[in-house]
Amino acid sequence: MRLAAVALCSLMLGTGVPCAAQGLAGPDSALARARVAADAWLALVDGTQYQASWDSAAALFRAAVSRSAWETSLLRARAPFGPVRQRTLLTAAYRTELPGVPPGEYVVMQYEADVAGDRKVVETVTPMIERDGRWRVSGYYIRPQ
Repeated sequence: MRLAAVALCSLMLGTGVPCAAQGLAGPDSALARARVAADAWLALVDGTQYQASWDSAAALFRAAVSRSAWETSLLRARAPFGPVRQRTLLTAAYRTELPGVPPGEYVVMQYEADVAGDRKVVETVTPMIERDGRWRVSGYYIRPQ
C-alpha cells in the first residue's frame, strides 16, 4: 500500500479518531445527510455486503484500499464481535481536517453497538461530502467498549 493508503486504513481499522461528545459544529442538515449515508453504509456491512460497501464508499476510501483488501480487513476486524444486533449514535462531530486525509467536510460519528454475548463495541464511521455533493463513508473503525 502507498503511504497515503496506510494513513487512511489506520483511520478505517486501526487507530480511529477521538470524537468529542458534542454536537455538530456545522449545519444540522449536514449531520442529517451524513447520518443517512452512514446508516445506509452500515446496513450493507451488517448484511455482509462487503463489496457493495466498498463500491458505495467515498473515492478517497476506494483509492486507499482495494475491494478485496477491504473485504479481508473487514472480516478480520468484525469477526471477533459477531453480528450487530442494535446500534445507537453516541456522538457526531463536524470536521474540516482529520489526520492523514485531505481537508474537506467530514462528520466523525461514533455508535455504540450491541453484539453477540451481550458485549458492546464502538464503531467510528466517517462520512465525507464529495464533489458531487453526496455524503459517502470515508472511514470505519471498530473496537470493543
